[in-house]
Amino acid sequence: MTDSRPVVTRFAPSPTGYLHIGGARTALFNWLYARGRGGKFLLRIEDTDRARSTPEATEAILQGLEWLGLDWDGTPVSQFEGRARHAEVAREMLANGSAYKCFSTAEEIESFREKAKAEGRSTLFLSPWRDADPASLPDAPHVIRLKAPRTGETVVHDAVQGAVTFRNDQLDDMVLLRSDGTPTYMLAVVVDDHDMGVTHVIRGDDHLTNAARQIQIYQAMGWEIPVFAHIPLIHGEDGKKLSKRHGAVGLHEFAAMGYPAAAMRNYLARLGWSHGDDELFDDAQAREWFDLAGIGKAPARLDFKKLEHVSGWYIARMDDAELMAEIAAYRTATGAAQLDDAQSARLAAVLPALKAKAKTLPALLEQAHFALISRPVAVEEKAAAALDTVSRGILKELTAAVQHASWGRDALEAAAKAIAESHGLGLGKVAAPIRAALAGRSSTPSVFDMMMALGRDETLARLQDQAG
Repeated sequence: MTDSRPVVTRFAPSPTGYLHIGGARTALFNWLYARGRGGKFLLRIEDTDRARSTPEATEAILQGLEWLGLDWDGTPVSQFEGRARHAEVAREMLANGSAYKCFSTAEEIESFREKAKAEGRSTLFLSPWRDADPASLPDAPHVIRLKAPRTGETVVHDAVQGAVTFRNDQLDDMVLLRSDGTPTYMLAVVVDDHDMGVTHVIRGDDHLTNAARQIQIYQAMGWEIPVFAHIPLIHGEDGKKLSKRHGAVGLHEFAAMGYPAAAMRNYLARLGWSHGDDELFDDAQAREWFDLAGIGKAPARLDFKKLEHVSGWYIARMDDAELMAEIAAYRTATGAAQLDDAQSARLAAVLPALKAKAKTLPALLEQAHFALISRPVAVEEKAAAALDTVSRGILKELTAAVQHASWGRDALEAAAKAIAESHGLGLGKVAAPIRAALAGRSSTPSVFDMMMALGRDETLARLQDQAG
């Protein structure tokens, strides 16, 4: 289970669609393990399925990793481009006796399986060419198969699952090279991991059976076997395997819902891994703490309430510049136009007053609506009810009172209170028309926070627009 080599992990997605949340977590675990040990985190695009692999999907995966903040070392490797190397290894195995040429046709294999099924025997195909004399082989189309051991056991010493044993008589002589000369996925993965120097293969536990078959290739070539760590899959809140019926499953969907990337890293790290009772932590702590021993064997459950809690914790603690960058990324993810300089300045001014209450970025922007709109402010029907003749007169008085006053929160609040008292009103009654004038809404942040964010000139202009 130990490996003295410098740590090298990899993330190897297939570019057949968006980056799934489960794939994003796998990438994160590999990134954390490598970065926490001064190792390398490599990226391989497993694009051998030419019918389904697309450049657009590859780009979506790269963008997803970049948004999540996972940097990789070197240039992403294309598995398809390594097909000549994969075929070369298959021929090496042929030469060392750990593989053989099989000339059985698809019809012959199907006939074998039907007969075995009828006789109540294992339908695992036993090729008649396994021990054929090489000198007597025909010059005909063939595949190259692994000459897998027929007896004994193959044990996967897994850092998460423990020792998992597979009977060799349940593992077939899998095809390594197809009759058209193209390598199979199973061969390509092993060759790539070996050539890339991967020391730790951290991936979903749906690959656990693959590990047993891949170990046989490592052994046939006399290569060092990496540390395997097969992590449980992510389930929905109902305990069933995560799928589109649960709502968001693509990383891009979470970005578009307005969860900051830093919060997603924290939340995904805790999906199936734990460090004592720590729920909330920063990147430095995650890199220092993350280890394979902390990964549980049971499937993790996606919990949107917990994700919102983590998201709110991060938004409240982010410095304003980082939060502005997250907002820009969110607007990109949703296709919204970026804020102009005036909007950005007003938003930055109000962030300290708003970010402690927001769970997501759209919730934060909703609170900051007043800072993003331009004059003349459109007043919603409910807010307009606060703009009667008396209220408009109060707005005129307030405009005159603060026009030359010191522009500070205390001074503005004192001016508003004085006007309220002069009319025998509570501050709330005076605040309602101010909200309508500044934001066009009846529910807003503190009117004094809005005035400070908008600044003297913009505040006075909006008050005068509604004062008439």
